[in-house]
Amino acid sequence: MFSLEKIQAKLKEFGLDGWLLYDFRFCNPLARRVLGLSEKLFLSRRWFYFIPASGDPVKINHKIEPGALASYPGISTIYLRWQELESSLKNVLEGKKRIAMEYSPNNAIPYLSRVDAGTIEFVKSLGVDVVSSGDLIQVFESCLNKKQFQNHLDAAIHTREAYEVVFRFIAESIRNKNEIKESDVIRIIMEHFSKNNLFTDHAPIVGVNSHSGDPHYSTSNETDRKIQEGDFILVDLWAKLNDPEGIYSDLTRTGFVGKVVPEKYTKIFDIVARARDAAIDKVRKVFAEGTPVEGWEIDNVTREVIVKAGYGEYFCHRTGHSIGKETHGNGANIDGLETLDTRKILPGSLFSIEPGIYLEEFGVRSEVNVFVDWDKKVHVTGGDPQKFIVPILNDY
Repeated sequence: MFSLEKIQAKLKEFGLDGWLLYDFRFCNPLARRVLGLSEKLFLSRRWFYFIPASGDPVKINHKIEPGALASYPGISTIYLRWQELESSLKNVLEGKKRIAMEYSPNNAIPYLSRVDAGTIEFVKSLGVDVVSSGDLIQVFESCLNKKQFQNHLDAAIHTREAYEVVFRFIAESIRNKNEIKESDVIRIIMEHFSKNNLFTDHAPIVGVNSHSGDPHYSTSNETDRKIQEGDFILVDLWAKLNDPEGIYSDLTRTGFVGKVVPEKYTKIFDIVARARDAAIDKVRKVFAEGTPVEGWEIDNVTREVIVKAGYGEYFCHRTGHSIGKETHGNGANIDGLETLDTRKILPGSLFSIEPGIYLEEFGVRSEVNVFVDWDKKVHVTGGDPQKFIVPILNDY
């Protein structure tokens, strides 16, 4: 819900003179979300909405779409010629020193780089220092409200239950000598989601043996592998309630199709689990102390555990990602590898912690979701973190 009062309060808190929201034909979905513009509303011309730290906002729209932002507070400015657009921006930004836009210096965080370089260049030519709106976006687009967090928890009940369904299905199929493949497990998960009114944007990852060593493995007709006794299996699944306010739950667990898990698997799992728990402990510690923390710092803590164990080269992705209405949300990622994510972890943030070690023969990932509530209490959702590889034929 758009709130001018709250935005202006944050602009003052962050020491900014204003926030310049801009879009051209859906190039900046973040700006549209901050305002709450419908995805069905197509605007064919460039528009700007400038929110100053104090005073009235200014709407800049083309003459053929003068009412595009009519429902939002502020002074309306209409342009026809490109010269009038540039003049309008110059007038709006006169005397302003630091403004936020959906921009990331050096494209360090691609998720934020929504405004094209040319527009940034023109705004800077007006004598304005353009800074990233990353933390503003988190506050007004990525941080969850109480209803959204509850929706996440409701989804997490079913994503956690999916593993009970999966491991039981595998155990019963093996005992009954029914042939099953990775695709059959995917089908069972999707049926479980449908039964519980969950939506997912992509089929889950089900990787057997060497397939689990591919972090983004996708089962196809050519790669679909039979599941047999003695196999190692990784299952990564994500879903949300089929609701406009639905928030994803994203979990990864591993199992062994047997009664006793071989040491070669437990050795790697234990390292991954220690790295996961180190990240969770770091988040709890900094919020208990009231110390600000950025995404890359948590990634470093996780990665250090795996590097010290001698498997650093086999941990080939970031520690975690923001979670929201999309599986990969627009908040701070737990990343110091693929990007240097300097965005702060804020109250209301939901993100994954999912370290992994990927070897040629097999790969282990352990993924949980972490939420920092509005009282700075840290929650791990989706059930307790996995403590050991599930011996499927012993436990089910």
